[in-house]
Amino acid sequence: MDMTLDEITISRAIVTDHLNTLIEYMEMDVAVIGAGPSGLVCAALIAEKGLKVGLIEKKLSIGGGMWGGGMMFPRIVVQQEAKRLLDRFGIRSSEFAPGYYTARSVEAVTKLAAAASDAGVEFFNLTTVEDVMIKGDGTLSGLVINWQPVEATGLHVDPLTIGCKMTVDATGHDAVIARQVSKKCGKPDIKGEGTMWADNAESAVVAHTKEIFPGLFVCGMAANAVFGGHRMGPVFGGMLLSGEAAAEQILKRF
Repeated sequence: MDMTLDEITISRAIVTDHLNTLIEYMEMDVAVIGAGPSGLVCAALIAEKGLKVGLIEKKLSIGGGMWGGGMMFPRIVVQQEAKRLLDRFGIRSSEFAPGYYTARSVEAVTKLAAAASDAGVEFFNLTTVEDVMIKGDGTLSGLVINWQPVEATGLHVDPLTIGCKMTVDATGHDAVIARQVSKKCGKPDIKGEGTMWADNAESAVVAHTKEIFPGLFVCGMAANAVFGGHRMGPVFGGMLLSGEAAAEQILKRF
């Protein structure tokens, strides 16, 4: 078919489609903040059960620290306990030593993202959460969002608000949502993460994955930052298991 492309129609299509989606997701079941490995796993597993899930990421790209592997070597390590999640998401791996499996970081991120997308997760990248909404019942029930470039350039542009029944802080080392709630409400107490100690950190991050304020769960490095757990570097099994643990806990609430 002979068709002339019209630039205005292209622009109208992009704006219309995304604005309609944004309007639809002004209210959602679960908002996951941070599209690193734990956030991707959490969002994918929740959306698979038919819940409306929005994944908010401040950066242009998703994947968090997993993209870069270890010091820009595009490989990650996953321990024995988490290999089943690599298999579940179709991420190829090979055994380097007993209990140590290597995987390609780019493949891992893209397959987790594809799984989340296939499950029905809606992505909102270049979007930052600058505040939270907590009303009379003391439950976190909404997020105050803005474009990340607005925050980065310090422009005085008022934000918008979205509603969510549950929120997951998967923002990594900064634990952004937990710190916002702590600053406004005096809890939870944010202990900050400890030094590098992979063995301790990998088990702690799963144990620390839980609800820390009514309506707010933490997973991934945000969980260790809240509870004082250590960091683990480019071993990502704990991240995957933490995302799974958060999803399981949240699904029990619906």
